Amino acid sequence: QVQLVESGGGLVQPGDSLRLSCAASGRAFSNYPMGWFRQAPGKEREFVATINRSGGLTYYADSVKGRFAISRDNAQNTVYLQMNSLKPEDTAIYYCAVNRRTYVSATYYEKDEYSYWGQGTQVTVSS
Repeated sequence: QVQLVESGGGLVQPGDSLRLSCAASGRAFSNYPMGWFRQAPGKEREFVATINRSGGLTYYADSVKGRFAISRDNAQNTVYLQMNSLKPEDTAIYYCAVNRRTYVSATYYEKDEYSYWGQGTQVTVSS
């Protein structure tokens, strides 16, 4: 069993920054890629970013490229999402997830690639 707990969400103004954290337990964290997804009201859950086991390979959705950065600390079993230059359209519940594979596949952006999910943390960007 895997448990993922996200934190760090909140209400911020456009242009502000936030750092989300996702603490994992119950599995060999360093053996699996991790991902961040988000879901806005009335919309499908969408891919945001993913990172491989070592942290040396990352992919981003076009909508966040250049503004968001995913990283991980395997010693702390934690994955992070640094979000800069936030926009109102970034408002969503953000979820972290564990990849079902031990490598980042070509379909890393698909929800089905991920086997465990956290409960999410709300990010609201509003003036």
